[in-house]
Amino acid sequence: MIQIGNVRIHPVSDGVFWADGGGLFGLVPRVLWEKVVAPDALNRVPMALRCLLIESAGKRILVDTGYGDKFTDKERGILGLTSEGRLLADLARLGFRAEDVDIVLNTHLHADHCGGNTRWNERHEAVPTFPRAEYWVQRLELADARFPDERTRGTYFADNFMPLEHAEQLRVIDGDSLVTPELRLEIAPGHTRSHQVVIAESLGASAIFLADAASWAWALERLAWVPAYDVEPLISIQTKKRLTRWAITRQALLLFEHDPRLVSGRLREEDGRFKVDAEQGID
Repeated sequence: MIQIGNVRIHPVSDGVFWADGGGLFGLVPRVLWEKVVAPDALNRVPMALRCLLIESAGKRILVDTGYGDKFTDKERGILGLTSEGRLLADLARLGFRAEDVDIVLNTHLHADHCGGNTRWNERHEAVPTFPRAEYWVQRLELADARFPDERTRGTYFADNFMPLEHAEQLRVIDGDSLVTPELRLEIAPGHTRSHQVVIAESLGASAIFLADAASWAWALERLAWVPAYDVEPLISIQTKKRLTRWAITRQALLLFEHDPRLVSGRLREEDGRFKVDAEQGID
């Protein structure tokens, strides 16, 4: 558990999947990026599916939901996902049930961040996994997910978000938003048009869940290394520049979603270069 003033943050896991290194590192040659993380025989690198359960102002708030369990065995094998029940099992380990979640915040609607929004019921219909929760989604992100193009249709799937609207559990927001007096959402575009980060600020302490604005620690240390997944790569760089300045000024705790080796760290600048100092290793 991480304490930020009055805010309690519990990192929780939906497991690990394996992604092609070329997607994660974009135009960076393998001869360079394999010094950061060694790929397997299929050129894949591990990607954590780290989510957060945040307790703030009497609310229990889940940030992202991982891939979920709506996969066939073949699909699960392709992704290298572990067994079913990952996120819910990790929440249960901390004493939380699906019914205890008041709000779900989706940083964006790519499948590895919102697949656990819903589950199959006994009639093989997708229904909300968290029956009491209000799910918060950015307006532009929802529009992009509803009308994907040739590049994005492989990661936006209606079963992950449309059932929320049918169940009247979807809250569409537009821009930076306050969740509680201590917790806010801020647009951090580049990965998608309206990708958002989650910021906790309480009693002079700050933390930021970066999601895919900087999914691994190296993304803040090497600003030019832009994943092929980012739909607006030049804007992604500008977003990271802004976030690094804010993080250093605030001495904020950085929380990483996909880094399999680092849960959290703090950023410092040394001789004109950025470095993330580990605060909490692999969970």
